[in-house]
Amino acid sequence: MQSRVTPFGYSSESCGYCKDASNGSRRPNSRASYYFSSSALTVEVYQILVDRGWRRSGTIFYKPDVLRHCCPHYTIRLPAASFKPSKDQRRTVNKWNDFVLGEKYKSEAARLYPLSKEEKARLKNTFDFVKEVHRCDLENVKQPPEPAHRFEVTLEPAAFTAEKYELFHNYQQNVHKEKPSQISQSGFKRFLCDSPLQKTSRNINGKTQVLGSYHQCYRLDGRLIAMGVLDLLPHCVSGVYFLYHSDFEQWHFGKLSALREAALALTGGYQYYYMGYYIHSCTKMRYKGDYTPQHVLDPETYEWDPLDGELRALLDKKSYVSMARERRLHIAESGTAEQKAPKANEQTEDNIVDVFPLPTAAEGGAAVAKGMSLFDLKVPGLMTPEEIEEHLDLGTMPIRIRGRDAEAQDLVSWETSDMNNPRSIKGIIAELVACIGPEAAWQIVVELG
Repeated sequence: MQSRVTPFGYSSESCGYCKDASNGSRRPNSRASYYFSSSALTVEVYQILVDRGWRRSGTIFYKPDVLRHCCPHYTIRLPAASFKPSKDQRRTVNKWNDFVLGEKYKSEAARLYPLSKEEKARLKNTFDFVKEVHRCDLENVKQPPEPAHRFEVTLEPAAFTAEKYELFHNYQQNVHKEKPSQISQSGFKRFLCDSPLQKTSRNINGKTQVLGSYHQCYRLDGRLIAMGVLDLLPHCVSGVYFLYHSDFEQWHFGKLSALREAALALTGGYQYYYMGYYIHSCTKMRYKGDYTPQHVLDPETYEWDPLDGELRALLDKKSYVSMARERRLHIAESGTAEQKAPKANEQTEDNIVDVFPLPTAAEGGAAVAKGMSLFDLKVPGLMTPEEIEEHLDLGTMPIRIRGRDAEAQDLVSWETSDMNNPRSIKGIIAELVACIGPEAAWQIVVELG
């Protein structure tokens, strides 16, 4: 299967998170990202991209400039097998289970299906995360008697239906407070139904594991009351969006959905649960750190660091944090005089403005619009021109232009193009490659028109 991408480039715009920021608006209200669109992308390529800080919205993919973003976005992931629900999360699950089953059912079921002493002791002392999350699912409810409600959760294709759109309309209007004129079927399709990810499946431990974009639909007594939009990738369940009907706001479906998606990662053999971006400066987005143990993707080295006390303390003090940078600074401060002396191109706290010029998204976006290369802007985590030349032969990059397949070097203007000129063909392809990395670069075709 072929992955195809169309580069859009780097741009800045106003940010919707700043109104909820808890950091006293330390930066101007602007965000910046690199974008591309895709008409077809394999799940393997998207897994690589997610692990380099990318996310998607419909068929548009974006990688935030974490350094310059007014509300820095950090990719986080939860190892599903290590997840330990908190007391509050367990309480949320238990309340929903009690509501669905009902007191009458629980009383009668206890009489018809008595538990052994060992089972009672286990339930009292342990919380079986997966079992409890699925306890009220109709397929797991022993009958008779009839539960108070019939609750079912199914994975379905990420396709448009009137039922799903009605739920989306209610959620956007009542929870997000959007005006009816701002909500449309086309917007719903574009945002939550359209996906370039190519569906496939594989066998994991004797079970069929599906991959691609799906809707996880929650139905109570036949009524669609909530829906999770998920990308199922080779190593993770990636949550794209979640919506619920305002009638059920009291049941904390945000927590319930996160627990169920973590359970899907564990039982489905996906290994990790990705909750999207962690935004430490935004109060409404900090809840993701409550699902432990979370790990944060370093925006410069793409290593994973635990979201622990040290990292949280740094995020309280600084808008931009790279633990790899912090470790280098620590070594420089505690080492010998020779170790402390700055080396060529070394990125230290003292010269960070020199290393990363134009520190805000608005400044960076304006400079790029006037012709500055991302290599000169120095976006964290991007490959340098030297690294591109070392790892890739840009000239042999597959391209598609006006419906015809070719290699980049087949273009008449290729040899005279400059990688550092973002408005040249070579510059456009080089910046795309710098953002997606070498591993993904050889698995895509660049569509240029």
